[in-house]
Parts: sequence; C-alpha cells; structure tokens
Amino acid sequence: MSSTATVVSSSKGGLWSGGRSPFKVSYGKLMMWFFLLSDAFTFSALLVTYGLIRYSNPAYEGSPEAFSFSQEYWPIPEKVFEAVPFLHGVSAPLVFVGIMTFILILSSVTMVLAVEAGHRMDRKAVEKWMLWTILGGIAFLGCQAWEWSHFIHGTQEGSIITGLFNGEWETITFFGANLSMNQYGPPPFAALFFFITGFHGTHVLSGVVLNFIIFYNVVVGTYDKRGHYEMVEKVGLYWHFVDLVWVFVFTFFYLI
Repeated sequence: MSSTATVVSSSKGGLWSGGRSPFKVSYGKLMMWFFLLSDAFTFSALLVTYGLIRYSNPAYEGSPEAFSFSQEYWPIPEKVFEAVPFLHGVSAPLVFVGIMTFILILSSVTMVLAVEAGHRMDRKAVEKWMLWTILGGIAFLGCQAWEWSHFIHGTQEGSIITGLFNGEWETITFFGANLSMNQYGPPPFAALFFFITGFHGTHVLSGVVLNFIIFYNVVVGTYDKRGHYEMVEKVGLYWHFVDLVWVFVFTFFYLI
C-alpha cells in the first residue's frame, strides 16, 4: 500500500496529470492543425484521382503548334488556358493562371504580416494587412469566375464530337465544356476541372468570409480586450493551407 501511494503522489504535477497543452500549442491551434490534416487527405485523394485518369488516357505526342482539340487525346494545358481578359484573339499560354497564382501567394504574404502585427499587438497594422488579404482573396475568386466562364463557353473553333444525341448517333461541333462532354478532350477532364478547382474555390470563399469576421473583430477591438491576437494566427494557418493546395492544383492541371 505504501509503495502504491508513493507512485500516485509522485505522479501529481507530472506529464500525465493534465492541465498542459501538448507541444505547447493552444487547443484552438491544435484543432486547426487536425482539420487541415484531414483536408489535406481529401485534396490528396482528388489530385491522385486526377493523375491516374490523366495518365490512363492517351497523350498527344506531336508538336504543340499542330495540336487541335480532340476527344481522343488529353488536352495540352497551354492550349486550353491561353486566354487573357481584354486580349481577345491573343494567345498567352498560362499567363492569366500565373496572375491568379501571384495574387493568391501575395495574399499569403499579407496574412503573414497581419499575424506578425498581431504578435506586436498593433491593431492598425493588423487591420491594414487583413484588409489586403481579403481583397486578394476576392480578386482570386473573380479571376477564377472569369476562367470558369471562358472554359464553359469555349473557343471559337470548337471541337468535332461524335456521340449519341437525341437517340441517334451524330457528329456535331461542340463549344465549351460541361459535366458530360467538352470540346477540349475526354469528358473526365472537364468534370475533374470543375470539381477540384471548384472545391478549392469554395475553400478560398470560406477563407474570405473567415478573414472578414476576424477583420471585423479586430476593428471593434475584441482581441485587444482578450490580450492576444491568436484568432488571426489560426485563420492564417487556414489561409496558408489554401494557398499551398493551389500550388499543387496549379501543378497538376496547368503544368502536366
């Protein structure tokens, strides 16, 4: 009995007694990391699926200049994403997508500056950098909306598609893309594009909403009353995750 009592008493205040944050991280930040980890698994599964379907379809092996959209070959990204707003008829492969990527990465930089200002308890600086982050997210969503619109409407040339239409086999010239067929290549290409980029866009939209809520709380002085700006740091983790995921989406869809 005495030895048992000794062991119990010695454990009080030890590592297993509770009341300590694991890894010296707050509960809120730890839960955010758990959520981001689970979300990373989801995006990984989607991108792996895209990669498997991408390489199960034949790829065009000729020169890019001679390539024309066909249901036979997986499309070349430089040919699909070559349009830029207000530059009608000008071929600028991946330029607009590069602008989108730059905007999102720049918003990640402004978020870092907001978190750093929060550590210094500088409310005005947090307001400024959070506002720039929100504007960056809105600009990215606007660019993605235009890209979707152009992708749906298609190019002037269109693509010749043979299929079962109204119960009869016909050969038609199809423009743009939808979930069942598209002018750019095999139907799974458009379906995966809409789903994966749309799923990421939903995350960006959620991030913009969260950033606006945090921005409002900063303006009214909520975090000054709490004595810390940890909420800015937590939403910053989410925003950086969204930016990192876009790097992988960009690589899979636009570069390979």
